[in-house]
Amino acid sequence: MITKPETVSGRSTPAARGGRPRRRKLTFDRVTFFLAFLGVPLAVFVTFVLIPFVQAIFWAMTNWRGFSPDYKFIGLDNFTKMFQDDVFMKALRNVALLAAFVPLVTLTLALGVAVAITLGGPSKGPVRGIRGASFYRVISFFPYVVPAIIVGLIWAQMFDPNAGLLNGMLTKLGLGGFKEFAWLGEESTAMPALMFVFVWGLVGFYAVLFIAAIKGVPAELYEAAKIDGAGRLRTTVSITLPAIRDTVQTAYIYLGIAALDAFVYVQALLPNGGPNNSTLTISQRLFNVAFRQGQFGYATAMGVVLAVVTLVFALLVFTVNRLTGGGEDKKKARGSKARRAGAKGGAQ
Repeated sequence: MITKPETVSGRSTPAARGGRPRRRKLTFDRVTFFLAFLGVPLAVFVTFVLIPFVQAIFWAMTNWRGFSPDYKFIGLDNFTKMFQDDVFMKALRNVALLAAFVPLVTLTLALGVAVAITLGGPSKGPVRGIRGASFYRVISFFPYVVPAIIVGLIWAQMFDPNAGLLNGMLTKLGLGGFKEFAWLGEESTAMPALMFVFVWGLVGFYAVLFIAAIKGVPAELYEAAKIDGAGRLRTTVSITLPAIRDTVQTAYIYLGIAALDAFVYVQALLPNGGPNNSTLTISQRLFNVAFRQGQFGYATAMGVVLAVVTLVFALLVFTVNRLTGGGEDKKKARGSKARRAGAKGGAQ
């Protein structure tokens, strides 16, 4: 005897495909659930994110000085002035450079560390990590525990041309050209030095994040790949990366946002924007314009542009992930699960 699935479970189900879905009754439990877990977070988001952002757009269209109730509405003049400002455009190019290279380098190194720790054990036997994996996790995570301002100040001393440890070590190795080399004072090396500090301070956190994600990948996949003769690189590209794709996407967005801001590291290493503004960021320019020049309306316009750039960056990452096949595996899994459930229901 063939029985309909809804008669077996005793629960009402949505209408068939193409039909009109049934409305579920609003009970006290459902209403309180929505209020607690949707209404409260939505209210907090609107109050502390959307409303301040709308206010920022308004103040960006004024000549507000920051410490006076007097202001004049000037429309888009601040934005016009901004894109004619060579210093701001240089800062915009700098943050674009940071957003392009820092996430890519950091996440590549973090993934390499995570794969080595979790899957870098003996090639024979079951897939397992290297010996002392917990010790390496702690060591890799340690730089992230140190506050970013402290990391910046430490490396500022390391890069010191006269008493810095880096020049001292290179000189001891026989490289006399680095005896008094100003890493942060040369336009050609200031930005690479800043990127290095950025990567050094964050790679450990994302390595631990990837380690946790890799731990959730079924071991059977790696066992099957090993039986088929796949090497470590092939396994990483074909199994590990697709399995933790969503984690990589999220990490890329977070790290890109941090690179677009980059205020703490830059302010600790190069508070004046570096030689010829080679490391100046939008957040630094905004800070100087607001608190040193007293042009809060103009600075707010810079903040609005930075927010828009951040949103565009996140949208770009989502788009690239979708165009390169992101989410297809989940759709296939859901489709397969639905087919199995339908076959099981029809066989009853």
